Amino acid sequence: MSSAGLKPNPSAMRRESGESAEAVARFLSGNSRTLESLGAYLRDNPPAVVVTCARGSSDHAATYGKYLIETMLGVPVASAAPSVTSVYAGAIRRTDALLVAISQSGRSPDLLATVARYKDAGAHIVVVVNDESSPLAAAADTLLPLCAGPERSVAATKSFVTSLAGLAALSAYWRADAGLIDALASLPSTLDAACDLDWSPLVAGLVEARNLFVIGRGYGLSIAQEAALKLKETCGLHAEGFSSAEVRHGPMAIVKRDFPVLAFATSDEAGADVRKVAGEFAERGARVLLADVAGQGELPALAIHPALEPIPMIQSFYGAAEALAVARGLDPDNPPFLRKVTETR
Repeated sequence: MSSAGLKPNPSAMRRESGESAEAVARFLSGNSRTLESLGAYLRDNPPAVVVTCARGSSDHAATYGKYLIETMLGVPVASAAPSVTSVYAGAIRRTDALLVAISQSGRSPDLLATVARYKDAGAHIVVVVNDESSPLAAAADTLLPLCAGPERSVAATKSFVTSLAGLAALSAYWRADAGLIDALASLPSTLDAACDLDWSPLVAGLVEARNLFVIGRGYGLSIAQEAALKLKETCGLHAEGFSSAEVRHGPMAIVKRDFPVLAFATSDEAGADVRKVAGEFAERGARVLLADVAGQGELPALAIHPALEPIPMIQSFYGAAEALAVARGLDPDNPPFLRKVTETR
């Protein structure tokens, strides 16, 4: 991202989120041969199941990977519960699973214990991690370094964006999907363009808010989860992320007049459902902020390959979240009670 439009002394969060395009470009160029080899290996040795292992923002990225792999490869994807190993010392039966571990630091003891248990059980371990010197990286059968560079703000931004791109690349090379591989090549320029979109309505709409829902579906569910987390971390907002299907159950009962709703609508059928539920909430008088690639919302979004559309959306969101934190009198780089590396056991 160019320096145009940045404040004279931008926060680390804003600087680092603006580096996402360069980080994704480095990931794709630096890992192309590994991705080709991994794709060929998985086609020759298809796993019966994929298991993801992650926490926090990385676990939101895993949600995106689940939708990609299940829709494009037809392989079931489950999320490992690290406490099964670290708290309960549960055993893992012999397995031919593919385990995908995703982390920024690669140093959380419960993730390391889970990966070690699956590796001993025969799983092929793919590690997507930013710190190549970490113990998690050393445990990999296939290592995909994020190449995002140092990230000093507590709020992860460019490492999350690059994790999404990495999981899309894993799926594209596994499927040998030339169209998606080509679309990934143009993603860095799209991310730069996403940085310059005007998301100021989000700041104006949430500066006085206390609670809100964040809605997505399908490929876009992961960024709804991520946006909700970032609004908690950086803006002191109680935000909950939901699928547009799930929110129609119990949660929708509390959406009344003036209740804020942030929604992410992609160009596929999942995005159409997000638009529909956003419209239903607007009819109740809720304050709906819709990011929509079809151009029907207050927040602009870029139409690209449908599977990739959530990535520039979250890129645009990060800049708005940083501005919202500042508008609410908070330091987006140093949320209270949080540290950059959380070592859960």
